[in-house]
Amino acid sequence: MHKIDFDLVEMTMDVMKYTIDRISHTKQKVGKPQKAVVLKELVGETITKEGIGGEKAFKLWKKHLAKANVPVDHPRNLAFVPAAPTRAAVMFDLVTSVSSIHGAYWMEGAGGIFCENEAMKWMVSLTGMTEGAFGVFTSGGTAANLSAIVTARERWREDDTYKREKGLIITSIGAHSSVKAMAKVADVDILLVDSEEELKGEDLRNTIENLTFHQRKRLFAVVATGGTTNAGIIDDLDGIAEVCEKEKLWFHVDAAYGGGALIADSVRHLFNGIERADSITIDPHKWMFSPYDCGAVIYKNPDYAKNAHSQEGSYLDIFKDEGAHGFNPADYQIQLTRRVRGLPLWFSLATHGTDRYKASVERGIELAQIAGKIIEENPNVELVREPSLSCVLYRRIGWQPEDYTHWTYENHNKGFALVTPTKWKNGDMFETVSRFCFINPDTTEEDIRLIIESMA
Repeated sequence: MHKIDFDLVEMTMDVMKYTIDRISHTKQKVGKPQKAVVLKELVGETITKEGIGGEKAFKLWKKHLAKANVPVDHPRNLAFVPAAPTRAAVMFDLVTSVSSIHGAYWMEGAGGIFCENEAMKWMVSLTGMTEGAFGVFTSGGTAANLSAIVTARERWREDDTYKREKGLIITSIGAHSSVKAMAKVADVDILLVDSEEELKGEDLRNTIENLTFHQRKRLFAVVATGGTTNAGIIDDLDGIAEVCEKEKLWFHVDAAYGGGALIADSVRHLFNGIERADSITIDPHKWMFSPYDCGAVIYKNPDYAKNAHSQEGSYLDIFKDEGAHGFNPADYQIQLTRRVRGLPLWFSLATHGTDRYKASVERGIELAQIAGKIIEENPNVELVREPSLSCVLYRRIGWQPEDYTHWTYENHNKGFALVTPTKWKNGDMFETVSRFCFINPDTTEEDIRLIIESMA
């Protein structure tokens, strides 16, 4: 398996041809999932004692399996938070894999970690955090949020008063699902402020004032959102920071989706206060045009993270030796084994420059405004709220929840578009509505019009 022979060379050429075709292709199909039983019928047994050979396996991938996926970078994939990695980033993701770099410690991955750190310096500069702030790349927002909250919890528990207390954090119901997920893993309780709109400092203050004595004792952190996934809403970061500073609480900002907009002059002011955070999550694989999986966590004081996450073991001692000097990413987040997932971002930034990044992010914001105007001009649909960042919530007048679901599957099965419904709190009820999230600058005004017209 590890020898070089003619079959390997031929397979390498096939992979490179496929890669070139994928990167240069401009008319992709949306793709649609198939049930596992259908895929099994199409490809048969692929894992056998003797192996089916690389040529056959690759043909099965191209003919059947690749078509059962939805490309996250398709211009009419506007569901969830899509992605649009630059072609430079995609190419260097291939280089990253081929290079076989272990990115946990400087001793093994100095060159790759250096590149990651150059990209990280740029990201930190966007936040406006004080000198000394720095971060590390993670697998995504969940790992970044978890790393930050574990850091906050361990910092809190440095006071013996809280050693045996189960921690409590506050966030809003508009926070991303990963915040609730990581709270379970970190074994902390979570209190949700009942507001899907902007979480204000006043709301937070009132919530804290209504806590019981024991709840207040257990409260150690607040998670604000810098661009909710559902609607692109940015919390009152300055107001929340003020409360956290007064109450001596860790202030974390989940800007996994919205963090890319820190580079956009048109909306940068909406993030005022983010520089006061103790930690921030940003996902470059969302609005910084990097391939999956690339998240990041930034700390005001990285030493707190190092105290929480640095692993000990006799076989790891050499990495801490002065002779292996350098930045060790494994010390600042929950993963030990890691690839240098920030490397494609570095290459893309180095290739294109930050001005082109700014223009591409601004285009996503512009597309949301364009969609808002198209919706206002169409009598069949109406805005649920004004577009925020690159998110647009709108309803088809007269539709029931099942109509949205049927419409989603119909367009998906046609290979036309992937736009999924969501829920929005309307009074005391949650209403089913439709949602756009624009990331790909190649999405056109015509794409938007065609999707909305398909609701007729």
